[in-house]
This record gives sequence, structure tokens and C-alpha cells, in this order.
Amino acid sequence: MRSPVLPLTWHLARSSGRRGLQSQLLAAGAAAVGAFVLLVMLAATLGSGARADRTAWRTPEPARHATAVQALATTYVRHEPLTVVNLAQLPDRRATPAPPGLSSFPKKGEVYVSPALAELLHKLPAAQLADRFPKVTSYGTIGAAGLASPDELVAVVGRAASDPAVSAAAGGNGMYDMNQVARAKVSGFNGSQASLFTYTDQSTALLGVALLVMPVAVLAAAAGRLGAARREARLAALRLAGATPRQIIGMTAAEASAVGAAGALAGAALYAALLPALAAIPFGIGSWYTGQLWVGVPWFAAVVLAVTALITVSAVSMLRQVATSPLGVAQQANPRRTRVIRLVVFVAVLLYVFQSTNGGGLKTRQVVALLLLFYGAFWLFGPWVVDRLGRIAGRFARRPATLLAARRLSDDPRGAWRTVSGLVLAGFAAGFFAVSMVGSDGSQFRGQVAVVTSNAAAARHATAEARTLLREAGVKATVTTVQEDDFDSLTSGLPGLVARVSGGPERIDAAVTALTPLGTSRLPYTQDYATAGDRSAIDRFAEVSTATLALSFLVATASAGLTAAAGVLDRRRVYGLLRLAGTPLKVLDRARVRETVLPLVVLAGGTTAIGVYASYRLNKAFGASLDLTGALQLAACVAVGALAMFAAIGGSRPLLRRVTDDPAQTAD
Repeated sequence: MRSPVLPLTWHLARSSGRRGLQSQLLAAGAAAVGAFVLLVMLAATLGSGARADRTAWRTPEPARHATAVQALATTYVRHEPLTVVNLAQLPDRRATPAPPGLSSFPKKGEVYVSPALAELLHKLPAAQLADRFPKVTSYGTIGAAGLASPDELVAVVGRAASDPAVSAAAGGNGMYDMNQVARAKVSGFNGSQASLFTYTDQSTALLGVALLVMPVAVLAAAAGRLGAARREARLAALRLAGATPRQIIGMTAAEASAVGAAGALAGAALYAALLPALAAIPFGIGSWYTGQLWVGVPWFAAVVLAVTALITVSAVSMLRQVATSPLGVAQQANPRRTRVIRLVVFVAVLLYVFQSTNGGGLKTRQVVALLLLFYGAFWLFGPWVVDRLGRIAGRFARRPATLLAARRLSDDPRGAWRTVSGLVLAGFAAGFFAVSMVGSDGSQFRGQVAVVTSNAAAARHATAEARTLLREAGVKATVTTVQEDDFDSLTSGLPGLVARVSGGPERIDAAVTALTPLGTSRLPYTQDYATAGDRSAIDRFAEVSTATLALSFLVATASAGLTAAAGVLDRRRVYGLLRLAGTPLKVLDRARVRETVLPLVVLAGGTTAIGVYASYRLNKAFGASLDLTGALQLAACVAVGALAMFAAIGGSRPLLRRVTDDPAQTAD
């Protein structure tokens, strides 16, 4: 016998009227937002890994049967890193394969540059950039296979094996050399060490994904519960008419999965359509190649299925009382209560997280797992707090709106929690990211250019030569010799010289270019080189924090607006009865606002404080200090989030007016 579940589901969906269609459209919209946000953050995470892999060939790894010498050097122009790969074929050895992005191994005197560097070479005077490289009639072009970003500045220079740029290049033992210089004899370009400027990108993006997973799950859960009261009443009637629990669950799952799948597919399609625009958004070293942000068909399908499953499970989880006590649902009896076990679980998880982070040294995966555990515990804890807040507010209420809000909180703490949960969990992200890490800014080295030499005698000779070179280049500078073991200087304890340059970035670049012939083991370097190790990680952290906060508040606002609209539709009978009893519409609207403000102030304030503390623990693990100026950013984030929340709730005010225009019909 053919099952009546699907035909009956389709019939009920078609006959649900305009309000039913509104609920379905809102749920589909929520699914679209969730799928889009997840795919964007997933694309950033996977794309960051792909970008890092494309930079690994530049760091040489020693080979047993070497055929060439490779030396990595890093210089800066306009404060942006410029990666220079010097290559020399060893004599009487087999030919070395071409590096990624090149058609052949570069010959002596050949220079290949990335498209972004080629553009900069034409834009800047030769004395500020081009004179750092061998003079050529034309530059070769590095293809996309050898670049992590279209904006990346990379040069590959062919040298002779006896050229000091490869024979005397530094191996990376200096204080500031971390992953910026290296030298080895190689047989190919299969390195595994990602560039300094890309290796932290994926782990930082993964942290942002972990902070967004729970707000997206909250949004999907809110979408699944949209129209819950109407659905419960309708299914309770069917249950009393003889429908089995399995049929009721099947009908709900079919309707929710169809709406969720349609919305998730729409959000995924929007992500695919916006890939070129998303690729233009800079992250780390620059913008993206579009293909780097394509997550692939398996991940694409997995996100659509995950969002659909979340909405379906959320909708089905509301049916337990319908299946076991349909008469109670039909009579709107037995308000849902919360148990103290939620508090016990939350405290236990907090103690576990505190103990796990006490020693520091956690890996990225462990940090992500602890964040998800904390989010899950807070999701359990939130309704319990809302229930207690409702009881306390009801006991001390002095105004009708406050009393109505308190009764609503205690009667349905889970529903009230769902309204504010998005912003509450976003508050944790705001507190975590706003008080961000601070590393050494190297301000004591501002305006300085350092050249490292092999010994003190060479440093004295180079100092006299540097004065001549800078004078010929028209750069005003004071040049001093730095003695060995002077760790407070820009040379960090190595013999050499320091030129203090007068002027802006163009004068600094001109000084670096003029002093390049003196840099046998290392290219001349500036403050940017000295602080690159700290800044590369901190800048990525700041960029991910901005993106995460923006997306968190987007999801939270969508969740709040969705839940507020759903609450109006679900409670239209209650609102109709209150209007018939003489309650002004203004009082009902104030009650809705206070129903949101009470848990929002307590819970969002708590999660923001916990986020600040978590940031403090992370900073302590990195040996960094808290950025107290981030308090202003934190206050701005909280204010914007609260305003967005109230705007989302205010957006459902016309809906409240419409459903109470005819209170007698609404209450019927």
C-alpha cells in the first residue's frame, strides 16, 4: 500500500495559506544564509592551504644528488614583502627541472617576475626597485602555478654558481631570518616548508570557522522551528485523528528537508556565483585565484546536506510531545521546563576547558575542539539561565510589559533563548577577537636600513662604501658601524652597518636599492624584515577577526529577525486573546523587546567576558600582551550587534500589527 505521508505533506503545505508560505520562505532564507556563510569560511580555510602549498617550492631542501644551488632571500618595497629566489645550475650535473610557474630552469642573467611585481617595476623609479636585480632587456613572467596570489611580489633570478648571491647566501641563522632566507643544494622544487607569509593562514581561518559553526547551527535550528506552534497544533489534530508517530515524523521531516534543501541550494548557488567577487577580497598576501576558493563538489554537497539535516533534525526534535501527548499540545498545556543538570554540565565543561588551557601549547585542532565543546555547553546552559531570569523578573515585575515578558521567558525558555542565542554566541567572538594580540612593532628601528657583513673589518669598509652609494643615490642618511654582539641594533648582534634615512617609504626603498651591492650574505633589510615574524601571524589574526565578527553579527541578526517573526506567527492566538482582553498593542510590543533585552544583557555580557578571558589565555600562550585599545572596538561591536538585534526584532512589528488587526478572528 502506498504511504500517504508525502501526498498529505504536499497537501498541507499547499493549504497552509499565506502565513505558512511566509514561514517556509523565512526558513529557506535562513538556510541560504547558513550555507553561504559556511561555504565562504570553508573556502577561505581550504584556499589558504592551497596557497601555502604553492609557496613551499621557494624554501630549498637539501638533496643528496644535487644539481643546482637555491637561495631564498626576502626584501621589502613599500612595506610589502618581495620574495627573491636565486638559482644556479651546478656545472657538470644533469639539468635541473623548471621551478613551478616557469617553462625552464633560468639561465645566468635571466630574471622572471610575478605580474604584480612587473607592474610595480614599471611604476616605481629604477633607483627604488629595479636596480636590486641584474639589468635585463626584458623580464620573464612567473605563471600562476608558482604564485599563491595574483598580488604576490616574487622574483626568480638565474645566477652563476660562483655568484655571492648563491655561494655566500645566509642560511637563516639570524634573529630576524625566520623563513625569510635559506640556502641549499637541490635537485628539484618539492619543498614542504610554506612561506612565512602563508603558513599561518589556514590555522587562523580554521579558528574563524570554529567560532562561526555554532551561530550557523543556531540559525539552522531557528529555521527548523519556524512555525513550530502552528505545526504542532496541526499535527496534534492529525495524531488525535489516528495518524501514527512515524507518519507525523515523516511528514515533518519531508517538509523541513524540502524547505531546507531549497534554501541551502540557493545559498550555495549564491556562493558559486560570487566566487569572482570573493576572490577579489584580500587576505594575507593579497587577493585569490578564483579556483583556490572553489571548495569542490564533495564539500559543496556536504555543506548543503549538513544545513538541510540541521533544519530537519531541529524540526523533528519538536515533535516529541506531539507524539506522546497530542491532547496536551492541542490544549497548549505543560509549558517546557529546564533542569539544573544543564548548569552542572556547563560548570563541568568550563572547568575542563580551563584545565586544558592552563598549560598552553595547544595545537590548532585542540583549540577548535575546545571551542566547539564550550559552544555546545553554553547552548545547553542558555535556556536554564533564561528560565531563571523569567522567574526572577516575574517576581519583581511592576509593569504589565515586564510581567508579560517574564511569563514568556519562563513558559518557553528555549524559544526565548533561540531569539538571542546568535548574538550571545557572537559576543564570545567579539570579546575573543577585539582584545587581540600585540607583538613587537619594531618602532625603535623605524627609518633604518641594516647591512650585515662577515666581520668587523668588513663592516668598517662597508660603512665608507655605503656613505658613497647613498650620496650618489641622493638619499640623506646617517651611516654608523655596528659592532658585533650589539643585540639592541637592527643587525641583532651581527657585525655590519645601520643607515638612518630621512624621508618616507620612497627614500627607504631607494636606500635599500642603493645598498643592495653590499649585501653579500643577506639583502639590506629594514624594520619590516625585523618584525615580519610577529606581524605575519598577528595581521592574519586581525583579518580573520574582522571577517568572523562581520559574519557572526550577520548570522545573529538573521537568526534574531527570523525567530522574532516566527514568534509572532506562532503566538498570534495568544496575542489575539490579549488584545481581546484589552491589552494595547504598544504593551505587547514592549513585552517582546523586554523579552529579548533581559537574557541578552545577562548572557551576552557573560559570553563577551569569557571571550576576553579566552583571548587573554591565548595571548599568554604566545607571550603577547593584551591590546587595551581593543576595548573601544569591543564596545563598538557590542553596540552594533545590539542595534542590529533590535532592528531585526523591530522588523517584525508590522507583522504583529497585521496578525492582531482582527483579534477575534486571530484568537479563534
